Amino acid sequence: MSTVFVSKYREADEFLRNATLKQGLYDEGAILMKDVLVNLFGEEHAARRHLAQKLFRREYFRNYERNIFPRTIRETLAPFIKAGGGDLADFGYHVLMNLTADASGIDRPLRTHEETATLLRMIKSFSKAATLGQITTGDKDAIKKEIVDTLEEFDRVFYQSSERRRRALLDRVDRGEVPESDLPRDLLTILLGNEDHIDLPRDKMLKETAYFLFVGALSTTHALTHAMHHIFRWRAEHPQDDALLMRQAWFLQRCVWESLRLHPPTPELNRKLTCPIRIKSRTETFEGGDLVVDMFKVNQDPLMFGAQTGVFNPHRPAPPSGWLYGMTFGLGTHACLGRILVAGTPIEPGSDLQDAEYGNMFLIIRALLDHGVRSDPSNPPVMDRSNTRRNWLSYPFLLNRG
Repeated sequence: MSTVFVSKYREADEFLRNATLKQGLYDEGAILMKDVLVNLFGEEHAARRHLAQKLFRREYFRNYERNIFPRTIRETLAPFIKAGGGDLADFGYHVLMNLTADASGIDRPLRTHEETATLLRMIKSFSKAATLGQITTGDKDAIKKEIVDTLEEFDRVFYQSSERRRRALLDRVDRGEVPESDLPRDLLTILLGNEDHIDLPRDKMLKETAYFLFVGALSTTHALTHAMHHIFRWRAEHPQDDALLMRQAWFLQRCVWESLRLHPPTPELNRKLTCPIRIKSRTETFEGGDLVVDMFKVNQDPLMFGAQTGVFNPHRPAPPSGWLYGMTFGLGTHACLGRILVAGTPIEPGSDLQDAEYGNMFLIIRALLDHGVRSDPSNPPVMDRSNTRRNWLSYPFLLNRG
C-alpha cells in the first residue's frame, strides 16, 4: 500500500476521470459526511447523483438567475448599503445562505435576524466536518460532538417543518389537487419525491440537505472573498482595466475564474484506489493505497496555464484544454454538481448575453461593483490560520450609501 502524489494537470485529469476511485477526503468527518453524495461510491453514488442532477437542469439555472437571485441580492444588500459597508465574509454568508437554503429546501418562516443567525451558526458548525482532516489546532472530539448536537438542533428547528410541508405538497400532487408545477424546485423535494426509488432513509436525507446547505453557502463565500481581494488589488494596480471590469461581462468572468483557479476549496483531493489503474502519462500500474492530488500545484501547472501561474492575471490565455478555473470543481464522478450555479458558463467577448448563465459569484460581484464596493483602508482583512485552507476570517469593505 502506497500513496500516489499528483501535481501535474494532465495526470490529475486522467486519474480523476477513472470511476473506480473512491472518495477519501472526508474520512475524519464521517459523522456527517459518511452518507452524503460526495462520499458515496459505486452504484449507490451513481443512483444518488442521478437523483440530485434533476435539480441542476438549465431551466433551474435560468429561473434562479432571473427570478430568485435578484430579489435575494436586493434584500441582502439593502442594510449594507444603508450602513455604507460591512464585512465581505458576513455579507457572503447572508446572501449565499439565503440562496442555498432556497435550493436546499430549508424553509425560514420567520425571516428574522435571529433566525438567520441561528441557521448561519449551524452551517458553520456543519462545515467543520469537511475540514477535520486539515485542522491544525483544536479538539477534534469536541468538534465532532458539536456537529452531532447541531445536526439534532437543525433537524428540530428547521428540517422537520420543511419536510412536513413538502410531503404535504407531494401528497396533494399525487391526489391531483395541485399541479406538479406548484412543487418547490429544491433538493429536499426531489429527495422526498424520489422518483428513482433508491434507498434513502430519513437520516440520509437530513445529512444530504445539511451538507448541500453548508457547502453551497460557505465554499462560495470563501471564493467570493478571495475574488474581491484580487479585484481590489487589480483595480489599484491596473486602472486602465477599470472600464473592462465595469462594462464587459467576459472580463469580470475572467476575474472570477482566475481567482477560482488560485483558490480551490480544498488544498488536496484524496481518493482511494480500489483496483489497478494505468494512465497514459505514466508507465507504471498503480494498485492499492491512496491518490493525493495537490490542487494548488495542479491549478498552477505551467504546461496548462502558462507563465507566472501563481499570480492573478485575468488576461491569462485560455488553456489548451480544460477550464480557466482549473480543477477547482473537481473532475469525474465526484465533480461538483453546482459548478454552473457558482461559476456560470463561458462568456466570450461579443457573445450573446441573453443566452448566458453568469453564476452567483459573477452576479454578486456585479451588484457590489455597481454600488461602489472598495476595501476599507482603516480596517485590514484577517486570514484564518487554524487550518491549511487559508481563507479570510474577515474582510471589511465600503459601499456608496443609497
